[in-house]
Amino acid sequence: MFLVKRVSAVVAFLRAGYPKGAPPFGYVPLLALLPRRVTDDEITIIARKLLPKRRPADSVDVGVEITRMTDHMPSTDDIERVQSRLNAMK
Repeated sequence: MFLVKRVSAVVAFLRAGYPKGAPPFGYVPLLALLPRRVTDDEITIIARKLLPKRRPADSVDVGVEITRMTDHMPSTDDIERVQSRLNAMK
């Protein structure tokens, strides 16, 4: 009984940090091949940087800020997420 609870606690701990959108079982080595995704905190930081500009930020401005923050090329999904956060903050 003790062993079952202990193993369940360890599995729950490991799954708590499991990335969203990843398969729940197997294929763990493939997670290393997934492209980096901008986190929600990074989106907020980028949106706050771009919000005070005099002109509206376009996709190029957003892409440049994502590249500065992550050192990776931005995906269209990440650009859209930042732009929707910018629209929500206005």
